[in-house]
Amino acid sequence: MTIRSVVLDVGETLIDESRIWWRWSKRLGVTPLTFMGALGAMAATGGSYRQAFELVAPGLDISTELAAWKKDDPDGLRENFDADDLYPDVRSSLAAMRDAGYQVVIAGNQPIQAYDQLVAMDLPHDGIYTSAGWGVSKPAPEFFAKVLAVTGHAPENILYVGDRMDNDVLPALAAGMKTALLRRGPWGYLHARRDDAAKADMIVDSLTELAERLAR
Repeated sequence: MTIRSVVLDVGETLIDESRIWWRWSKRLGVTPLTFMGALGAMAATGGSYRQAFELVAPGLDISTELAAWKKDDPDGLRENFDADDLYPDVRSSLAAMRDAGYQVVIAGNQPIQAYDQLVAMDLPHDGIYTSAGWGVSKPAPEFFAKVLAVTGHAPENILYVGDRMDNDVLPALAAGMKTALLRRGPWGYLHARRDDAAKADMIVDSLTELAERLAR
């Protein structure tokens, strides 16, 4: 592979979402184990985050709940993240990849406020982009067309890194990119066991491992 640009997903690739889901469980009035179990069930059955909410809080309107939560706790993190949620290997691995000459881009499905949250972390990067900012979400082909445009590289020179086959690896492959499946988070562990995981160009257990393999 001739890789010039490494593009990374956000949730469960850079950000450990455990605290976010813990706060959601408290907001919804269920135990963290119950909500984490619902998320795990969706990961195992091909369901979505929204279906996990529906399972533990039938009829919940997430947008309405978010507005009410902001009113109740205007200064709290709520559904957001900060630097304390970064996986420990993120900062050093991104720096190592840039030092090795790779363009490092962050691009994932995130709400509009996530851009400022990521910028505030002062991570080693060459660009940060969100689905909300682009107006299109993975796995839509248009999202990966945006990735191509901002990197300025041919698709075969781009490595897209994420924790999911459905949202990350398969649509990136369809766009002609190289892919790395990160075995991290509930989706990552489960998707690494799928038969189609063999389609990924590599499966890694950490960003440290990814940086080391790219350096070789």
